Amino acid sequence: MMRFVSILIWLFFPAFLPIFTAAQNTREVQLFNNDWKFIKSDVKQGEAVTFNDSRWTTVNLPHDWSVKEPLNPSLASAAGYLPGGIGWYRKSFFIPAEKRGKEVSIYFEGISNNSEVFINGKSIGRRPNGYVSFSYNLSADLTYGDSNVIAVRVDRSRYNDARWYAGSGIVRNVYLQTTSKVHLQQWGTNYYTSRMDSKAAHVIVGSTVQNNAAQAASITLLQEIYEKGNDKLIAKSSVKAQVKAGSSQVINTRITVPAAKAWSDLSPNLYILKTTIVSNKVVVDEEITSVGFRTLAFDANKGFALNGKWMKLKGVCIHHDAGVLGAAVPKEVWERRLKTLKSIGVNAIRASHNPQNPDIYDLCDELGLLVMDEAFDEWKYPKKKWIEGWNVGTPGFDGYAPYFEEWGEKDLADMILRDRRHPSIIMWSIGNEVDYPNDPYSHPVLDSATIGQQVFGKYLRNNPDAMELGIIAKKLVEVVKANDTTRPSTAALAGVVMSNFTGYPDAVDVAGYNYTENRYDKDHATYPKRILYGSENRHDMPAWKAVRDKEYIFGQFLWTGIDYLGESGRWPARGSSAGLLNLGGWIKPRGYFRQSLWSDKPVMYVGTYINRRQQMPPSADAWPIWNYEEGEQVRVVSYTNAAKAQLFLNNQPVGDVKPYDDNTGIIYWDIPYKPGTLTVKGYNADNKEIAEQTIRTSGAPTAISLAAYKNEISKQRGVAQIEVQLFDDNGIPAVLADNMLNCRIEGPGKLLGLEAGDNTDTGNYTDNSQRVFRGRLIAYVEATGEGDINISFSSPWLKTATINIKAK
Repeated sequence: MMRFVSILIWLFFPAFLPIFTAAQNTREVQLFNNDWKFIKSDVKQGEAVTFNDSRWTTVNLPHDWSVKEPLNPSLASAAGYLPGGIGWYRKSFFIPAEKRGKEVSIYFEGISNNSEVFINGKSIGRRPNGYVSFSYNLSADLTYGDSNVIAVRVDRSRYNDARWYAGSGIVRNVYLQTTSKVHLQQWGTNYYTSRMDSKAAHVIVGSTVQNNAAQAASITLLQEIYEKGNDKLIAKSSVKAQVKAGSSQVINTRITVPAAKAWSDLSPNLYILKTTIVSNKVVVDEEITSVGFRTLAFDANKGFALNGKWMKLKGVCIHHDAGVLGAAVPKEVWERRLKTLKSIGVNAIRASHNPQNPDIYDLCDELGLLVMDEAFDEWKYPKKKWIEGWNVGTPGFDGYAPYFEEWGEKDLADMILRDRRHPSIIMWSIGNEVDYPNDPYSHPVLDSATIGQQVFGKYLRNNPDAMELGIIAKKLVEVVKANDTTRPSTAALAGVVMSNFTGYPDAVDVAGYNYTENRYDKDHATYPKRILYGSENRHDMPAWKAVRDKEYIFGQFLWTGIDYLGESGRWPARGSSAGLLNLGGWIKPRGYFRQSLWSDKPVMYVGTYINRRQQMPPSADAWPIWNYEEGEQVRVVSYTNAAKAQLFLNNQPVGDVKPYDDNTGIIYWDIPYKPGTLTVKGYNADNKEIAEQTIRTSGAPTAISLAAYKNEISKQRGVAQIEVQLFDDNGIPAVLADNMLNCRIEGPGKLLGLEAGDNTDTGNYTDNSQRVFRGRLIAYVEATGEGDINISFSSPWLKTATINIKAK
């Protein structure tokens, strides 16, 4: 059994800084998002200080130019039928003369992709990966006491370079940072726990101190832990050290935290760590981080334990976009989405198939969601990227592969260094489906394996040799261990029938299986020390039972948690509809079905459909609609965790009470349609009613209802999320409505986008009009200053509705 006892520490930039009073000569972190100049064109000398960018568009970051373009059926389906191109960003900024002698750097959370950064006309670095975070030291090339120009060239000309929508531009936050010559290195604060019990957590915190001065520095490194939400100091430690000039040094200190409360999915307790460097009795650097205490254990027979409690991961995979917002997703939007996922029983997130926006990890820490962090979707050789629809036609082969040998190990290391402070992260994945047989790797075993011949085809001797998988995996696992020994390495295996012969599964600590539940028992018996889980899985009941009923399988990650752009089918299609939530972040029927399997609270959901093909098992995608032709045969389904259920039509029972079906997870009835009220009541084994759900026949929509996720937002570009729903005269949701709505905003706000969640709607998403889908849409409105924002929606024959949002 592998045990990982750890206290996780993550850098938390501006939010907690006001808690503590920092000395004037400590670090400054400035959000650097506003008032950039942008052009979608490969201009010549766009990096030059004297370049005239006055005709460029002024934009605020994060910014994704592709999602603002029209969808086009002539473009690639993998990219969601959206274009790429080349774009330039420029920003002028003033650096005071008194910052001379300081260390000034620019930190990018993510640029998609193939970026090159210039300062005052000089190229200071390139980064091909669109998902990793990185920084550049600007100090030597700045003009102090005067204006400076930062320029960024982004090359998405090979726009179909991922199997999903990647987005284009500076799609995440940017920070300008100033420190003294002696400072804490980027991502330099880490931890490990020597012991943790009910009385205290015994921790060793390590911080890497960088000395860029010309002389050695005598310092004191102080580590202090505070209760979150107040300034009560509960533990501290300090150590003195000598850091040589022009070098860095890891300095460890021991801290005992009395009566520490463990971080968990049910109780995500967090503390605040303040790290201070003192030199010559002067504070030269300070950082605020958030700390969570917890232990991990993985076992080939018992699965996974958090804080000594064996549990199942009820996980989902997510991509990085949010429909109309593309890859530039505000934190508020992710908060609503992740909270919704947690409300239906999700306790784990797989960051597929790349490092995600740092906001996501912060939120998972706060909400209690366990995370499988993932680095790559391909290694040395490219995968197929579909152009005419998913698995249709002739694919393309652009992607990350040409950069892997030069950048792969650094990108993996940087992901771990950036994210290892998060208590939510429990595994590092080195790859997703890089072993997919014949895409591109092949092996002679495919000629003898029935599953190989049926699903993947026979051995292709001209394809890359699959034996290389084990070699590369071992190198990547070495990178993982060099940067973090407190969590296991893992990988999502697509072709374990082939990979078992390559050494790949044995190179990682924990092996994830994609869609191969039929291999669990066989491989558990053949490889008894292998720790197994489902790293990517279907939504059906058998896939869940393979986890629920096998102690040694510790979880699954459904594909997917949320619908996403790209990986589209044939036109018209914006993306994939595989999620529990749609593009607008609403729970779909399959989300309620999953809630009935995963939630500890009583669940009851009612949906209907016409079962024209007499398909079994009953559908887990039935919408709450009770509008059909009189006498038409309708299948009514109930997604519930009750032991039995009873159907009522217009308050009259229909048939007998039906028991829960553990083979399908669904109770159903086939009945002739009659308008009115349809109710299902759920009962426990003692016949006590524990849940009830009703749907009604709806009329034409007559009213617009508006509800804000939060009625107050930050005046500094906070984002309001307005949920719009249509109702009939009786207040019944008009689920069948598809009215066109117009949005009007008065006050200090601007519309970021309208999203209805319809994957087949390929119309204009850049204006203030949008058709509702299943009677709903959501509006994203960003504050442009302080004051009242009045947001109105209107439609012909419907009364205009208005909601007020306060930007403070």
